[in-house]
Amino acid sequence: MLGPVLLAAARSDSIRRIVAAAPVTRPVVERFVAGERLTESMAAVRTLAGRGLEVTLDHLGEDITDPAEALRNRDAYLQLAAALKEHGLGVKAEMSVKLSAFGQALAGGHELALKNVTPVVEAAAEAGTTVTLDMEDHTTVDSTLAILADLRERFPQTGAVLQSYLFRTEDDCHALAGEGSRVRLVKGAYKEPATVAFQDKREVDKAYVRCLKILMAGEGYPMIGSHDPRMVAIAQELAHRNGRKPADYEFQMLYGIREAEQQRLVAEGHRMRVYIPYGTDWYGYFMRRLAERPANLGFFLRSLATRG
Repeated sequence: MLGPVLLAAARSDSIRRIVAAAPVTRPVVERFVAGERLTESMAAVRTLAGRGLEVTLDHLGEDITDPAEALRNRDAYLQLAAALKEHGLGVKAEMSVKLSAFGQALAGGHELALKNVTPVVEAAAEAGTTVTLDMEDHTTVDSTLAILADLRERFPQTGAVLQSYLFRTEDDCHALAGEGSRVRLVKGAYKEPATVAFQDKREVDKAYVRCLKILMAGEGYPMIGSHDPRMVAIAQELAHRNGRKPADYEFQMLYGIREAEQQRLVAEGHRMRVYIPYGTDWYGYFMRRLAERPANLGFFLRSLATRG
């Protein structure tokens, strides 16, 4: 029951100030966030690449309130693309973007987000990499998938995220399972009403497997975004059943979570991509990580007790 409370806390300015001021917060956050500066994220990319891992980078900055912030986020991603190109890391690192950071929730947000994200996708292509559009709450799905369709006309390698807990996602999987499509499948991390999403974890898991079956049987490139050992095992079995080779799909996990499992998959010859967030706007991301898994919350509380 703590999940909804933590998700609500992620949007609370007062709780943000308390958490940010706690002496223990910084070292704990560093487990899940690569750093606040671009140079720190590049160092993390090089470290993980040296271990045989691939990465996707997310510059944190959502829930913006004006177009100027959207431009700043756009520029941060352009700087990221330039750094990947300069250091020759495009082959190991792609970029993940939340369209809310590009103005999607503002007035005229759909057009604004498309306008701001397009140069980022162009810059990614020049750096030898690509962009995946993160999915946010259910009210943004239609806009996000429409922007995806526009971007894929010029950059067909552009990827998208689908969330299994939404009722609509099986249909979206069918629509995006075609040749050249790249889909990261996750369970979902936003608090959604019962009118649009499964509320029971077992139903979310069942939906995840149904969606995974669709993607694995399709002609696209599935990206299995899960730390759940059962889902990892099921994905491996479905890949085998559909005649997929290791280069035909990949696993994705979050920075700082199940690191031993990440290395195990690499050792077995699988493609393993680590989701690396960085930037000063870490609070919302951090609180969602605590809400997703009791183990994450336990880690944080134990750190509080130890340092207290």
